[in-house]
Amino acid sequence: MILLDTHILIWWSLRSKRLSESQFQKLDSWSASNKLLISIISIWEVEMLDRKKKIQLGENFGKWTSKVTHSDILQVIPLSRELILAQRTLPENFHPDPADRLIVSTAKLLDLPLVTQDQKIIDSTACKIWSFTD
Repeated sequence: MILLDTHILIWWSLRSKRLSESQFQKLDSWSASNKLLISIISIWEVEMLDRKKKIQLGENFGKWTSKVTHSDILQVIPLSRELILAQRTLPENFHPDPADRLIVSTAKLLDLPLVTQDQKIIDSTACKIWSFTD
C-alpha cells in the first residue's frame, strides 16, 4: 500500500506534465493493483484549490471527486482520533501546514510509504518516502 500526497494525486488525475511517463505507469499500475491510498485531507485540499481557482480540474469538483475516489482507483483514509493524536509524534520542527501534518501522520500511523515531491516533507524524515524517480 502506498499513500499519495495531494499534489501527486492532482498531477496523476490531471495527467500533468509534472510527472514523467514512467511515473504515470507506476501510479496506474499501483491503482490497478488496488495499492493507492489518500488521506481525506487531500480531498479537502483539492476543494480549496478548486474553489480559489488555483487548479483546473477539467470538470466540476463533485464529478472529479466521485471519479478519483472510486474504490477501483484508490482508497480514502478517513480522519480519526488516532490520526489526530499521531501528529504529536512529528518532529518539533515539522512545518505547521495542517494538511501536510495530517498526511505525514497518516503515513506514520499506518506505516505506509508516502509518494511526494514536497522537499519540506522529504527533508523532515518524519515518515518513509517512496522513491519516485525515473
